[in-house]
Amino acid sequence: MGNRVIKMSTLYLTEQGSILHKTQRRLVIIKNKKIIQEIPIFKIDRILIFGNIQISTQALSFILDSGIICSFFSSQGKFKGSLRPVESGNVFLRIAQYERYLDKEFRVEISKTIVYAKINNEIKFLENYSKTNFKEIIEELKKNINNLKDKNSISSIMGIEGHSTSLYFKGLSLILKNKFLFEKREYHPPKDPANALLSFGYSLITNEIFSLLSGIGFDPYIGFFHELTYNRPSLALDIVEEFRTPVVDKMIVTLINKNIIKEEDFQREENSIYLNNIAKKAFLTHYEKRIQNYREIIKVQCHKLMDSVLNKKIYEPYLED
Repeated sequence: MGNRVIKMSTLYLTEQGSILHKTQRRLVIIKNKKIIQEIPIFKIDRILIFGNIQISTQALSFILDSGIICSFFSSQGKFKGSLRPVESGNVFLRIAQYERYLDKEFRVEISKTIVYAKINNEIKFLENYSKTNFKEIIEELKKNINNLKDKNSISSIMGIEGHSTSLYFKGLSLILKNKFLFEKREYHPPKDPANALLSFGYSLITNEIFSLLSGIGFDPYIGFFHELTYNRPSLALDIVEEFRTPVVDKMIVTLINKNIIKEEDFQREENSIYLNNIAKKAFLTHYEKRIQNYREIIKVQCHKLMDSVLNKKIYEPYLED
């Protein structure tokens, strides 16, 4: 089957040309006038739709009435947007969020915390591998953590984050096997298989966090570390930084090094490269298994952020052991 429900929570729709209908209290997936799958609505928490898939208005209304967020991606995995039930009415949180955004000291301190967590989690990941040439990379990353303490501007913190990211990806490229080497992170668009996998994974987790923040009542476009840019979910990206490595990068290393995804699983379109449909399903299956271990943790972090914003408390990030 092209579409699947994994552990009765996330419905991924990837079968191009299929149609999602509603029958009584069930969602029905149809292709070529044949029923592919029927799923009771109570088994679904979220729906992710990729590419050319239609939804009836009855199904859409049913999904929204059931409190389910429906997210749309291109067939290559680029997030396009979401249909969601009525947003949280927590206007007080949004007012506090806007006030904190204008508070330079708050933004600097929370940005330091976010970048500290990101680098810490990168170090913990690299330390799991015994390559001797990681020692220099890890030492540089640890120096960057120490250098964070003295920074008092977002731009200087971004400088440390950028340098650390470059070091980290140099290490990550050495871990990958099966000819999946890459020189640097490229994502607009991805130009090699490893970058294509990273972009897909980061798009999925950004959507996950975007939905959680919106549900709590945050404005996901007003971040504290990431600068404001038109249509960029800056706050979601702030939280993503803590989870890129433990959720996405670890999974991608497994997919590549265990030969679950291979070079021939990609297709090129103009200057870009993307997973083919079969490999995309394998990727989504492994992503869902991985994210299920972190959904509650991410939810806790979003609520910690809310507490920090409302009560001017120090934000405690997620740190890998």
